Amino acid sequence: MAKVKMSTPLPVPADQVWKLIGGFNALPDWHPAVQKSELADGGRVRRLQLLGGASLVERMESFDDNDHVYTYSIEKGALPVANYKSTVRVRKEEGKDGCVVEWSGDFVPAGVPENDAVATMQGIYQAGLDNLRKLFNV
Repeated sequence: MAKVKMSTPLPVPADQVWKLIGGFNALPDWHPAVQKSELADGGRVRRLQLLGGASLVERMESFDDNDHVYTYSIEKGALPVANYKSTVRVRKEEGKDGCVVEWSGDFVPAGVPENDAVATMQGIYQAGLDNLRKLFNV
């Protein structure tokens, strides 16, 4: 299993950041590569349309609004990964007014060497985290 974990601090309250990113259908609001998201299966499945025409189908595995965390898996899509499970978390920074956004994933590389699959996922995570910093004027 390959693993990727990335994070970014934001000088913004965790509740405020979670309000933007915590909805399972919210990726188009903060990730620059996601054009559209549609929910299905009672809100547990999201169908993502990406820039360039690719699509993903992801399933929510767990969600905790109080702890500002959700976990999801990819059911199908064009990414070079299999058995993918990921967690998005917003946690308060101890002793500070801001928070930290963490995005992590475990997966098996599919069709490419592990370092290429890891680099792809790091690029996706970094684009989202960088855009959050931009959205919150950091």
